[in-house]
Amino acid sequence: MLVNLDAVLKKAKAEHYAVGLFNTHDTDMLEAALAAAEEARSPIIIGTAEVLLPYGDLPLIAPALVAAAKRATVPVVVHYDHGLTFEKTMEALKEGFSSVMYDASAKDYETNVAETAEVTKIAHAFGATIEGEIGHVGLAQEGDDRNGQYTTVEEAVDFQTKTGVDALAVAVGNAHGVYKSKPCIQLQRIAELNAAVKCPLVMHGGSGLSDDDFKNAIERGVAKMNIHTDMVCAGMRAMYEQCDAHNRDKIVTWDYLDTRKAKVEAIKAVVARKLQLFGSVGRA
Repeated sequence: MLVNLDAVLKKAKAEHYAVGLFNTHDTDMLEAALAAAEEARSPIIIGTAEVLLPYGDLPLIAPALVAAAKRATVPVVVHYDHGLTFEKTMEALKEGFSSVMYDASAKDYETNVAETAEVTKIAHAFGATIEGEIGHVGLAQEGDDRNGQYTTVEEAVDFQTKTGVDALAVAVGNAHGVYKSKPCIQLQRIAELNAAVKCPLVMHGGSGLSDDDFKNAIERGVAKMNIHTDMVCAGMRAMYEQCDAHNRDKIVTWDYLDTRKAKVEAIKAVVARKLQLFGSVGRA
């Protein structure tokens, strides 16, 4: 069933577990994620991000995401992750996404507040929820996973109050992509933010964190965890293995189909493990 963030995150925040966002920018990833969620009877958030649109254009992937969510037997949020431009964020809402993230965190604070507040009004008019970000979650491959602009409690409260966002992404030592060194997650900061901010907290850059990192962050209040890189890596490994197993000079139809099946199963296994780790199994 298609729902928005309020339908899954408020319960997660109250009961101290997290719901995973899995960016699924093609139908192989979509199939894998939803199959894992239905088997686990877990709520799930699926979607795509603006930086991924060259690899899965919105008019192409959105109908599949929305239709699959409506057909599912567990709560499914279709979320537009890291909307960087007003135009594309509006396009996602018009395509039927039940939630959007508008990310102006790289801009100055006043601009971030003003632009996010405006998108919040529009998203709510669509019946959709919105996620904002305060503090900048950088790219691990650029080395700013340790030296990022950490979210302060004062700014987080001010930002959420002024914008009315339904979920807040925070910077607490996390980063996108593959970490170059062990991340140093600020657990005390998470606890302080959770105590002060009314809406559920979101942690980006989940791929590469340890099981303990996840568990400790969730215990202290993170209600939404974002995953993408781990899914991609698992899918690629499965395809490499399949290529090595087949005769590349004599490829037949079944080689491709076997490879696709192996890719889907590998991604599904990653999603299933994360759902278990996040504590959302059986919460649908």
